[in-house]
Amino acid sequence: MTSRQKILKLIYPLTVLSSKLKNANNNILVNKNNTTPLISVYDISFELNNDNTISLSSFKNKKILIVNTASFSPSSIMYVNTALLALISLTAATNVPSPQRLFTNADQHHAGFTVPTARESAVQARRILRLENIGTLSTVFPTSSHHATENRPSVDGAPIGLMDYFGDCEPDTGNPTILAITIATSFKNVDAGSNITLSMRWHPQDNVWRSPASLPRFSLVGHLEEISAEEASNASLTKCFVQYHPDAAWWLPGNRIHRSKWVRLVVDEVYWIGGFGDRAYIGWIPTEDWYSVTPEEIEAIRLPGEKKSGWASWRSWIGLGDEESFEL
Repeated sequence: MTSRQKILKLIYPLTVLSSKLKNANNNILVNKNNTTPLISVYDISFELNNDNTISLSSFKNKKILIVNTASFSPSSIMYVNTALLALISLTAATNVPSPQRLFTNADQHHAGFTVPTARESAVQARRILRLENIGTLSTVFPTSSHHATENRPSVDGAPIGLMDYFGDCEPDTGNPTILAITIATSFKNVDAGSNITLSMRWHPQDNVWRSPASLPRFSLVGHLEEISAEEASNASLTKCFVQYHPDAAWWLPGNRIHRSKWVRLVVDEVYWIGGFGDRAYIGWIPTEDWYSVTPEEIEAIRLPGEKKSGWASWRSWIGLGDEESFEL
């Protein structure tokens, strides 16, 4: 039994006592918008996808506790009578539409979900840029003559993607900051004329399983621009980047190990895959949308599985939270 389950077990008698004080029998604790926390089981029904409902009136002799009923996942339902759990699981499974499109968008009129706009997707992408810190830099190998001293096979013109650090250290610009180690393959390829992209994806911060294919990811197509020492100092890039990557302190400009420099990836194009195409936007995000996202917009949204803080996280942890995240 997890610690969360133990706490729920401890508070369950309190919910029963509260229900008796309210003169309601067989009560159910639900987490639902604008719903009285404790209401009679005779009056409740579950709303599922496609506007279908199931009534719980037949379970009037059961006392059940359901937490986070908006999601019928094993981690969301605690201490539910086995018969009820089986019914909910079967009904939910048969009513959740399977993704019909993986890499293209459905027609808005026929889609089972409201597909976010490119603008809304830009806001999500900017929040991912704010919260993530590791991505993949993709470049193309130049002709062998550019690196004649390297003992490498014939990979002229072949693309290569390598992990690298980044930070949203110029947050008003939308251009990620990178600590370029000049000996690294990605930056040697750029120096030899390669174009470059930075790709990243959202990693949920909770322990709820989600299909990776349903989660947002995107690529920033752009070019590197060196940041002067004065600019770096004025923007406090070192402080910001080390907060994202404490170990990067070893490779800051002027270190004794490798030559390095601050660069920004100036975003020229954005390609976005928000998830499954019948419920998320897939396609190019106009750069005017990318650059015009405001700090208020970035702070106003939450991504699937994003960690909450403070009292809201405790309320959510025990199933009483009312914050909403952008789930697909």
